[in-house]
Amino acid sequence: MLTDIEVKNQVREFYDQVGWQEASDGLYQNASYEDLRPVAHDYIHNCHMRVLRHLNPSGGLLLDAGSGPIQYPEYLEYSKGFQHRVCADISVVALQEARKRIGEHGFFIVCDVANLPFRSNTFDGMVSLHTIHHLPPDEHIRAYQELYRTLAPAGKGVIVNGWDNPPLTVFLNIWIGLAESLYALLQPRSKVAVLGEGLTSSVNQTANRGTYIRKHNASWLQKEVGSLMPLKIWCWRSVSVRFLRTFIQERYAGKWLLKILYWKEERFPHLLGKYGQYPLIELSKY
Repeated sequence: MLTDIEVKNQVREFYDQVGWQEASDGLYQNASYEDLRPVAHDYIHNCHMRVLRHLNPSGGLLLDAGSGPIQYPEYLEYSKGFQHRVCADISVVALQEARKRIGEHGFFIVCDVANLPFRSNTFDGMVSLHTIHHLPPDEHIRAYQELYRTLAPAGKGVIVNGWDNPPLTVFLNIWIGLAESLYALLQPRSKVAVLGEGLTSSVNQTANRGTYIRKHNASWLQKEVGSLMPLKIWCWRSVSVRFLRTFIQERYAGKWLLKILYWKEERFPHLLGKYGQYPLIELSKY
């Protein structure tokens, strides 16, 4: 079993050596975990932009905890109304790439999300995207506490993280498995995931090395974290990339299916936030 230090070293090495290596113009190898096909573009874009609804529109400092290289264009929008974006990450490569994107608009700090080196009540806004699940399990609660501690009064923050086998994903995985078996019978060849334009299959093979991840469920969050601070659970995205790549195809009305899915998420944001794949967790300090 890995120690806490070994977990963090593994995560750092993965992102320095694999995840944040540029594969093509503006795309990193870590993008192989996202669906960047044209058929999914509008849906993915709209999900990314949901974050803005739960942030203050302007302020002094916005903390980006686990910033990576700020890898998608939508991520740049989160700090446009703020004087500065503070990028915090354990990966030096991530921060070097983030500096290329935002320059003097940013401050860049090598640090651990569970042990932030900032004073309490500092940030008017905060985002932490797909980061906490890389921490050792016994540090997850402290990471939430640190993010909340550093929010300023009236500050708002957004944490996006995946759930561990949420009910909707468990149900959909049954159908994905059946579909994959059918595809294998009808088209017996090696399966290559469809990536965004400019990414190659070799990138996917490298990224598949993966790194440490540990996730929880909505009940855990509400009990263990919700008892310590006010939070709300919304839907960031209800389905997995595996589902999108399996069932959403251009020639089978894929864009229309995603419009319907997005409408459902807008109609039932709390339900699909709790039971879908990716929640948007809103923190507010009143």
